[in-house]
Amino acid sequence: MKKGQFVAVVGASGCGKSTVIAMLERFYDPSTGNIRIGGDVLSELNPLLYRRAVSLVQQEPTLFRGSIRENIALGIVDPAGAVATTSESATTASVSVSDSQIEAALRAANAWEFVASLPEGLSTAAGSNGTQLSGGQRQRIAIARSLVRDPKILLLDEATSALDTESEKVVQSALAEAAKAGDRITVAVAHRLSTIKDADLICVFHGGRIVEKGTHEELIAMEGMYRKMCEAQNLE
Repeated sequence: MKKGQFVAVVGASGCGKSTVIAMLERFYDPSTGNIRIGGDVLSELNPLLYRRAVSLVQQEPTLFRGSIRENIALGIVDPAGAVATTSESATTASVSVSDSQIEAALRAANAWEFVASLPEGLSTAAGSNGTQLSGGQRQRIAIARSLVRDPKILLLDEATSALDTESEKVVQSALAEAAKAGDRITVAVAHRLSTIKDADLICVFHGGRIVEKGTHEELIAMEGMYRKMCEAQNLE
């Protein structure tokens, strides 16, 4: 993977997509071969330092009791491992996050408009596990939380599969903008192929192996497994 690249991983259930995410998180290392990021062998990097440069957005995001502001601030940790604090927070963490930083993350996640429209704005309570927000809103808050630390690697694990069509379009737009930012590497695991159609590189997995790779147009022209998957989803 190269800096600034948007890589997508697709395939049937059980083919190894989520395993790729777990390996990129350094939960375990490959038994053969290695993963290189920006020329560095991943297994040779300090896991603690490496993970501070990585953010993950999952299919079912976890939000915590507290305000939207506090939930987004949790995306930042300092070099000593302390969680960030805000003006509302009761923690004794040594890192503070300004409202301007939080607003920038929300704008990048295409979430600022809806948060600003809430009566209490950033101070709005998310509720236990985000129950005060809709599914699309929770997902965009989770994206903002992942972006507030300006990660060098952004991992998206089926980040839109649980959303309705309209919410998916909004979140997809947010993810596309996040993928374009600077020299960030974005890796997306997706079932809905429409969400990764514009990826720089699409890897098709089958039986734990990459059987096809290329751009959307290149893979369609191959008339192989990827094209059949697109046809099944009525995607051209």
